Amino acid sequence: MTGTTSPGRHRPRHRAARAASAAALALAGALSLGAAPAPAPAAAAPARPAADPLARYHHQQLHWKSCVLGPDDTTGKELEQAGAQCADVTVPLDYARPDGRTLTVAISRIRGTDTAHRVGALLLNSGGPGGPTLGDPPFVRRAMGQVAARYDVVGVDPRFVGRSTPLDCHWPTGSMIRGAGTDRAGFAHEVRFAAGLARRCRTHAGDLLPHSSTRNTARDMDVIRAALGERRISYLGYSYGSYLGQVYATMFPGRVDRVVLDGVIDPARYGPRLLRGAEDANRHALRDWADWTAAHHTAYGLGRTRAAVLATVEAARSAAARTPLRVGDYRVDDHDLPVIVFNGLSQDNPTAYGDFAEGVRDLRRAAEGRTVAPSPWLASVLEFALTEHGSGYGSAQTSILCGDVAAPRDPETYWRDLRRAGDRLFAPVTRNINACAFWDPPRERPTAIRADLPALLVNATGDPRTTYPGARAVRRDWPSSRLVTLRDADQHAVYGVYGSRCVDATVNAYLATGRLPATDVGCPRPTS
Repeated sequence: MTGTTSPGRHRPRHRAARAASAAALALAGALSLGAAPAPAPAAAAPARPAADPLARYHHQQLHWKSCVLGPDDTTGKELEQAGAQCADVTVPLDYARPDGRTLTVAISRIRGTDTAHRVGALLLNSGGPGGPTLGDPPFVRRAMGQVAARYDVVGVDPRFVGRSTPLDCHWPTGSMIRGAGTDRAGFAHEVRFAAGLARRCRTHAGDLLPHSSTRNTARDMDVIRAALGERRISYLGYSYGSYLGQVYATMFPGRVDRVVLDGVIDPARYGPRLLRGAEDANRHALRDWADWTAAHHTAYGLGRTRAAVLATVEAARSAAARTPLRVGDYRVDDHDLPVIVFNGLSQDNPTAYGDFAEGVRDLRRAAEGRTVAPSPWLASVLEFALTEHGSGYGSAQTSILCGDVAAPRDPETYWRDLRRAGDRLFAPVTRNINACAFWDPPRERPTAIRADLPALLVNATGDPRTTYPGARAVRRDWPSSRLVTLRDADQHAVYGVYGSRCVDATVNAYLATGRLPATDVGCPRPTS
């Protein structure tokens, strides 16, 4: 997860910061769609292989075209300037019925120029779930440096996301993630709100919901692999994309080459309550931000010490709990303010810190009864959380999380958890009830992830979304993997995003040679 209010806006704040948080699904091993082989003839003639039920998808001809959709399409223009082309890949809505209804999955590709030393295609996923990745190849190629010439770098908008066939529940918000409020009445309001989101999805996208899952996204990836003419693919996944990579490698173990997972999700903890347990990491990140902000009191005026800055945040939270704060055209209450704080803490750099400090300054002024026009960062968070602007994103993200793993259905489970946590700022976000409590059960059981994945794992010790203990758990479970640790950074998504030469060089060496480091690698926080 990265970005705004969600495991999946657990994506970077800008094109060079791709990452995020969130979700999963289904039964161990790939769903077998092959027909059973015909009985062998009486003679010793060899049995014929079963027909491929996905043959028309695997052998489809892709029609490459310009990525630019119109004069205001900045993503398309960036892709075109980088030499990318785009195509639509046809996939079945339901892999159990491949002759039925179809979807399109939008992809982009920048072809490698060093054909003599070509490795193959590198597929990308920037997290979410629900994060569009079609626009990412230019930034990833910059991160790859010279090794980029040996790869075709492929961005994918997964099913129901971005330029692919959409899923939109027509929500009044861009995320199911909200604060629980401060009392039982506030929590009861959240129960009704979550149930309403689920009801809208059944009404507006009920035909698509059963087919939204990580396993189906992985199946789509394998269709893309075949349509590209690749025997195997390499993969780079951030945040939720780390889970998708685990699922793909488990379902299609002979079809992966080099695998990099950045912001690692422990599959044992994946599901609709993925953020539960991230409270300590977020408190640590908030304290580090407060230290930085105190050192920049002249610019932001939030306090000259860590304690003073944290007191400013708490004063704004308390004020919002009493009466909604007027921030421009928005009203910010105790369901919204903790989400704003949570969204301010995924990137560890002066730009992100400054954006968040400006947002807190706006909230403090609103708490003082002053007229406030929100800063650009705060305005974008409020638009995403409090309007229908991000409905498609939140709908797709939720459909994947709820379609992967069942959530507890009894609201009392969440209420008791909130009461035990006793945290007024982060637990109301990470432990609140959400729409998955009112969802139909997943069609498949969660994937039992293989234990021998030879992947390169990357994580920062202070990651507030995909926390470091999860990365260490995955490393323990996969003896054939290696872990690259960025020390002393509260950073979600590292490779090509944070500016660590140590991390970037280690990843690029692996992409160049296919050889994992002999041991785990520790990288210091850059000094400048």
